Amino acid sequence: MLTIDTLNQFYGESHTLWDLTLEIPVGQCTCVMGRNGVGKTTLMKCIMGEESVRDGKLLYRADGDASGSGSSRNEPLDLTRRKLEERARLGVGYVPQGRQIFPMMTVEENLRTGLAVRRDGLRQIPERIYELFPVLKEMRHRRGGDLSGGQQQQLAIGRALVIEPRLLILDEPGEGIQPNIVAQIGEVIRRLIKEDGLTVLLVEQKLPFARKYADRFVIMDRGRQMAEGEIAALSDELIKQHLTV
Repeated sequence: MLTIDTLNQFYGESHTLWDLTLEIPVGQCTCVMGRNGVGKTTLMKCIMGEESVRDGKLLYRADGDASGSGSSRNEPLDLTRRKLEERARLGVGYVPQGRQIFPMMTVEENLRTGLAVRRDGLRQIPERIYELFPVLKEMRHRRGGDLSGGQQQQLAIGRALVIEPRLLILDEPGEGIQPNIVAQIGEVIRRLIKEDGLTVLLVEQKLPFARKYADRFVIMDRGRQMAEGEIAALSDELIKQHLTV
């Protein structure tokens, strides 16, 4: 689905991502892990286009002709210099850390903001969103800022799903919310993969969540990839070396 090829990123003169090379396989949940400040969120922002990269490539294989230019899934699109809006139209959904919903807008209005980048011109919120998150339908006329933290996270994910993405990026979706909502989000991730064929790229520091809901892991440290593999291969030794504080 996504190939990250020798990616380097800088903030000024500070080198933050170092020759990152990763393969995000289609139809799986890949969890990026690491201690605070190692570059996980920076990587997500680079993939989405919120941060520029110095060099390297982001090669994206959408289903069919996502670009309208005759590209097939065997001819990946280079996202590296494309604008954020273009990436969204190509089927990349993004839920940033901190959710970033519009607090003064209603739940329904928040969801409708995702419709602007749909390729098919649909102007109705897909019923699938309310199926996955029934609370959003119940509260569709309430302001986003009046929701609990867990409900706001569901709203942020629902807004990203409005575009019907093929790749969904989630940056710490369980941060600061109650455990039962975290579990609901995990179950939604698995449903999206199984029922909709979605590919998920996840940043998460909670080991139980990663082990239960992810298929693969990637460990980062100081902007570099240190280890990757099937989630069952996430050993105590790797955890002690790269994840414990």
